[in-house]
Amino acid sequence: MAISKEQVTHVADLARLSFTDEELGQFTDQLSQITDMFNELQEVDTKGVEPMTHVVDLVNVLREDVPAAANPQEREALLKNAPDAEDGYIKVPAILDNEGDDGE
Repeated sequence: MAISKEQVTHVADLARLSFTDEELGQFTDQLSQITDMFNELQEVDTKGVEPMTHVVDLVNVLREDVPAAANPQEREALLKNAPDAEDGYIKVPAILDNEGDDGE
């Protein structure tokens, strides 16, 4: 399907673009070539070809999220080396203040 200069001019006007006569000719030729390529694709026999959403198969490469068995000795060694610990957890300084929590 050939694209006419009038069609390119119309689309350019809608997009608020202005072209010289030389540019108009170039864009008309380029758009005609592009539509010809799409027409070639329409002729490809795709019977028996399954539709796909991605070029490659998507595979989840992440491991299953399963908790490991806790080793009490490792836990104690870790907590011993922490600067501050409480109730089996490492205690860290607060980084957020409580201002503004009352909805104001």
